[in-house]
Amino acid sequence: MDWSQSLRLIAPEETLSIAGLVLLLVAAWGGDKASRLISILSVAALVAAMALVAPALCGGAMGPDTSAFFGQFHADAFSSFAKILIYGSAAITLVLAPSYFERFNSMRAEYPILVIFASIGMGMMVSAGDLLTLYIGLEMMSLASYVLAAFLRNDGRSAEAGLKYFVLGALASGILLFGMSLTYGFTGSTSFPLINAALANGLPTGALFGIVFMLIGLAFKISAVPLHMWTPDVYEGAPTPVTTFFATAPKVAGFGLLMRVLLDAFGGQSAAWQQIIVFIALASIVVGALGAIGQTNIKRLMAYSSINNVGFILVGLATTTQAGATGMLVYLTIYVAMSVAGFTAILMLKDADGNYVEEIAKLAGLSRTRPGLALALAMVMFSLAGIPPLLGFWGKFVVFQAAVQADMLALAAIGIAASVIGAFYYLKVVKVLYFDEPADVVTGESDVWHKIILVFSCLFISPFGYLLTGWLGANAEKATTALLAAL
Repeated sequence: MDWSQSLRLIAPEETLSIAGLVLLLVAAWGGDKASRLISILSVAALVAAMALVAPALCGGAMGPDTSAFFGQFHADAFSSFAKILIYGSAAITLVLAPSYFERFNSMRAEYPILVIFASIGMGMMVSAGDLLTLYIGLEMMSLASYVLAAFLRNDGRSAEAGLKYFVLGALASGILLFGMSLTYGFTGSTSFPLINAALANGLPTGALFGIVFMLIGLAFKISAVPLHMWTPDVYEGAPTPVTTFFATAPKVAGFGLLMRVLLDAFGGQSAAWQQIIVFIALASIVVGALGAIGQTNIKRLMAYSSINNVGFILVGLATTTQAGATGMLVYLTIYVAMSVAGFTAILMLKDADGNYVEEIAKLAGLSRTRPGLALALAMVMFSLAGIPPLLGFWGKFVVFQAAVQADMLALAAIGIAASVIGAFYYLKVVKVLYFDEPADVVTGESDVWHKIILVFSCLFISPFGYLLTGWLGANAEKATTALLAAL
């Protein structure tokens, strides 16, 4: 093994690790007064990491030259695609955070540092070529996330969210670890290529149970059914910038890891896990759609919307084809933009005293008092529902097209029918915004950075976003080609 080559391939992780440790020292000496400076430097470190991974995506990097530390780490085009989304969404959540936490006098220097260390873990997850790398990255992300969920220490809802996330996360990690031990026991290796080779001549029953347990553990990280129950409570209770973070970066990392495990380690046994993914996809679509109907809190509604969209993204994985995997990445990118736009708009919902408004009923008639904000929320809702000409339609189109091409017509038909149910609760929010009598509750001023992020994210999910579909699809195809080349 060439150590210099391996160290070069992990340059983004090295950059973030050094930045995190240096900023931790700054926080120790400067205290919470330095939180603004630390946030700015953290964003700069994440942008630098994005710049370091971009060449691998642009060049379609794949093959042995992208493998580090005896194949335990892959710095290929697939990991680069995922890392750009992870680092970009993490940087955006850091920009959104200061004005929110200052409202509660809770802006602490540790917040951006926790986000940086979580980003390092997520980067390891999408680059994993071994079960050990997978677990280290997963736990590094999870430990930081548990603290972030409970970051508002004087808020009972935040403390409850952190505790629920920790308990259920520990359960999911145990299940995942048990599945990994079964896989190792029946294949004799933790390396993805060697696991794939060991299963080439058949799938022992023990290894099948290993796949099932690993899928259950990973389902928690993407908030898919059956381990979705934490999502509404954590989304509602966690600070809104943290919720924005949970809805974007960890989702990308979870899906990236799931694709690595299933298409690399278990790619030769797709018949064994395909039906499980089909069930999880359909169950997530239905549970997310039905669960959102009765919600009165917009953050809880977005949580069920997240579960619903996870199901749609998994339709692409259920096809087991490159077209389906490419569709997943396209949809995932669009979903990140929709989530950023949605939660940024929610952060701008404040009353005259600066208190955050989360009840949907209090948004009545917002189109007449804050027309720009109402328009942004309506665009997010229509895009999440997959209604053209907004870009959310394109995300659904590419995954359903892949399902049809893979002769999975029943899956596509059920998914399309279930999306009609989901449209109901999105349209309910639009109806409150535009047709109910004004409640005159949302009258507070918004932070200028929130306005800038909302404008750009809404432009991306608007019809103008279709101008980028060719470029996005080409890069997603480069990423999936690199992923499948790792077999």
